[in-house]
Amino acid sequence: MPSILSVEKNQTYQDILRDSLSPCYDVNICRHVQEVGKTYARKYFDIGIFDLEGGSPDNLETLKTLVTSLPATPIIVTSERDDSDWIVNAVKAGAFDFIAKPYSGERIKLAVNRALEKSSLKNEIDYLRRQQDVVYDLGKIVAESQAMKSVMNLVRKYCETDSNMLVTGETGTGKSFLAGAIHFNSLRKKKPFVKINCANIPETLLESELFGHEKGAFTDAVKTRKGRIEQARGGTVFLDEIGEMSPSLQSKFLQVVEEKTFERLGGNKTIHSDVRIIVATNQDLASMVRKGQFRQDLYFRLNVLVIHLPGLRDRRECIEPLAMYLLGKICRETKRRVKGFSDQALEMMQKYSWPGNIRELANVIERAVLLETGPVIGGKNIHLDSGNVFKMNNDSPPASQKLDESEYKIILDALETNLWIQKKAADQLGISPRALNYKIKKLGITHWSWRKNKG
Repeated sequence: MPSILSVEKNQTYQDILRDSLSPCYDVNICRHVQEVGKTYARKYFDIGIFDLEGGSPDNLETLKTLVTSLPATPIIVTSERDDSDWIVNAVKAGAFDFIAKPYSGERIKLAVNRALEKSSLKNEIDYLRRQQDVVYDLGKIVAESQAMKSVMNLVRKYCETDSNMLVTGETGTGKSFLAGAIHFNSLRKKKPFVKINCANIPETLLESELFGHEKGAFTDAVKTRKGRIEQARGGTVFLDEIGEMSPSLQSKFLQVVEEKTFERLGGNKTIHSDVRIIVATNQDLASMVRKGQFRQDLYFRLNVLVIHLPGLRDRRECIEPLAMYLLGKICRETKRRVKGFSDQALEMMQKYSWPGNIRELANVIERAVLLETGPVIGGKNIHLDSGNVFKMNNDSPPASQKLDESEYKIILDALETNLWIQKKAADQLGISPRALNYKIKKLGITHWSWRKNKG
């Protein structure tokens, strides 16, 4: 819960603060401002409530000191003196709000709520300085293949939960978009969705990017800065390419995953940030754990809900509708008028293996749009790597292969839905656990958690 620090000498008002705020907030009260540094130096507070005793200018200087020591914390000032000059001076000294005594519990509660709302809005604006240009409508996600239908079944279930999530899949399969779709269809949708790509940020800067830093923490730290995790308070943090995070930083991130707390770089105050964590990777984290390249405890904490996004070559029914969607988007951005694809162009895209997946498909289509002079993209403008084109015989695999692929997808869907617990998956499929185990071995399905049962 949000934490409040109050400097209040009067016992009556201490009681009012506790009675009105304690049900929803962690209320910490000290009698003198000198106690702040001694008692609460290592704790972060969301709101400060400071009583300006009398009308001494020294109290305004004390307020300025308090504002400086708690730069990211809105300070509400209370005082028995309420003339306009005194109020103006308090605001100039850094007060977020001014409340004249005597005040009621409802009045102070209203001021605290306003301060929290403004702080939360500022966090969101700090990160989302431009309007989202993506509409995360689950109903508009292309899912024509059985593999993607299974994925969307999981997505709809996971939107209703608040647990940590791991999204796996090759580069370019849409992991970042899927994380956004889950956030914007969850109970946290009105709060920030913050994305960090661990592979794109140098290790020396990633810690500051995640946790923020205090003024003077390093050479260029000219002022205190909130990190992405703090900016996302109440929302979702999405870390792409989590496998690229260094072991030392994994240890610090584990604290966020387990306790929702962290310290800014160069600071020693514990900051609480209630966030949902979604991570993604194109690497085999279980294998990295076995090799000592990824912390096992962090992996277990992240591997609560799992979604695997299949490669584009494994969801060929999605290629044409995805191509049409991307064509429309690219035409709007480039102001070109291209209506569709020739049969040859579609056939070329269907037979290609798409090692870069949706990202590669988008690049191929963008290039074709820029080259095409007619109303329809022809095969001559679809530039693909010839080494990645499938050799197909009438595009039809043997019937036995079709059956195995279908069974594989059905069983994999049941296992993922039931968090890889074979007995529950067998119950869903209406077969015995022994029969399911036989099919798992026959189809070569494996999962890291089953290793402990071997031996």
